[in-house]
Amino acid sequence: MSTLRSLPLDGAHSFLDGQLLVAMPLMTDTRFARSVIYLCAHSEDGAMGLIINQTAPNISFPDLLDRLDIMPGEGSHSWQPDALASMPIHVGGPVETGRGFVLHSSDYFVSESTLSINEGICLTATLDILKAIADGRGPSRAILALGYAGWSPGQLEDEIQANGWLHCPPDPDIIFSPDPHAKYQRAMAKIGIDPSHLVADAGHA
Repeated sequence: MSTLRSLPLDGAHSFLDGQLLVAMPLMTDTRFARSVIYLCAHSEDGAMGLIINQTAPNISFPDLLDRLDIMPGEGSHSWQPDALASMPIHVGGPVETGRGFVLHSSDYFVSESTLSINEGICLTATLDILKAIADGRGPSRAILALGYAGWSPGQLEDEIQANGWLHCPPDPDIIFSPDPHAKYQRAMAKIGIDPSHLVADAGHA
């Protein structure tokens, strides 16, 4: 992965993987209105991220496990059905909505399948992590998302230059907060902005 850097206003190549994207209040694409996105990858080939503050209303984590025929392992003493039932499924983005991704703390790591994005935050997209979570062997903090947000080469840079997005360093307390509805306000506050005072031609963070 590339080194974390800030995107300059002159359009020079620089990458934002590992940072948070925060939608400007006047975002016209309803799929991303008031969204906070964790950027998992960003390079000259494009960008990929997960929306971390939108939840899917019609599916629960136990439902997903049932669909995938995943059951807790025999002899597992830490499986707590109530805890699993309260774990929300996030809408990660409009691309490949049937594909699952788990953004999680680095205390769970499988060398063959886990991508370390930046310090303390990893991404895994295999069934093994769902089995581990069901068995109580998973990461201490995790977000399960279906689908992702994707940008073609240069598209994200263009959207940032057009004041579609702000960006700021990641904050695990925001990323893994159990209250998705507060994440947008918290991310804006981290940048130092009150959304009610932000105008369409505001500058970049």
